Amino acid sequence: FVLKLVYLCCPCAERFVMEGQDDQNQDLTLFVQNLLKEMQGRFQTMSDSIINRIDDMGSRIDDLEKSISELIQEAGVEGDATASQAAQAPPPARPS
Repeated sequence: FVLKLVYLCCPCAERFVMEGQDDQNQDLTLFVQNLLKEMQGRFQTMSDSIINRIDDMGSRIDDLEKSISELIQEAGVEGDATASQAAQAPPPARPS
């Protein structure tokens, strides 16, 4: 009501009201832009963290696969040695 009254009384009041709205729009725009930049930064940080964790998990999986492969090779060598010893040993005597 007051703004309308001022607007009716003074033609330059329209310009003042418009400038006030422009300032509010600019403030809101800057606020939203800063908020979006902050959110983008946080998402980038989270994304980098997730990628680093995935890379770390990949390295751990590679190490685990290497360890399993070594264990299989060791078990294979021991299994072959046990099998060859069993083949070379004379069969147990049968009771008559």
